[in-house]
Amino acid sequence: MKTATDNETLKTIFERRAVRQYLSDIPDDDILEKVIEAGRMAPSAMNRQPWRFYIATHKDTISAFSKAIAKVASKAMLKNAVKHPLETIKTLVHFTSGPVHLDSEDNIFHGAPVVIFITAARDNEWAGLDIGMCAQNMMLAAKSLGLDTCPVGFAKYIGKTPVYHKLGIPPAEEVQLAVILGYGDEKPEPHPRIKNNAIFIDRMECC
Repeated sequence: MKTATDNETLKTIFERRAVRQYLSDIPDDDILEKVIEAGRMAPSAMNRQPWRFYIATHKDTISAFSKAIAKVASKAMLKNAVKHPLETIKTLVHFTSGPVHLDSEDNIFHGAPVVIFITAARDNEWAGLDIGMCAQNMMLAAKSLGLDTCPVGFAKYIGKTPVYHKLGIPPAEEVQLAVILGYGDEKPEPHPRIKNNAIFIDRMECC
């Protein structure tokens, strides 16, 4: 009997991991374009294709973005901790695979050589769903091309930093998410998956 990993698409899905350690090598432009093109192929509400991609590849630029975001994110988490302490603890646990040091060299983008900020119009109520599907396409495409990735929700805080203008994002847009990518320098084990969350509401019984 064939398993899920006998299918190339499913194999890519099952092998994708959120990687937080990278080699310094920058992928070739043609590979990056294929990853972005995969994002463009994602479905979107009423086919609006709301995404735009702002790409950073210079180490100093990425480091400056990371440090600025970490400062804003730390303040936001401290503020949130007063109202939602348990939620904040969970966020900190997932903030990094190691000890949390918001003032470290690059604790937001984890030393990845490429950061892709994905934006959409501020007044698009479906943007979050659309960008999520777009990012997943990109991450799976990257995996199939020998790259590793990680979605970075904290990237949305870039809009509240003094370095935001460097992205050149028009006022009508906002960052929804960033995807970091490169050649991974770690091989994380898969996290356990919840199995009892599929509920059939009208499943027919076999005779």
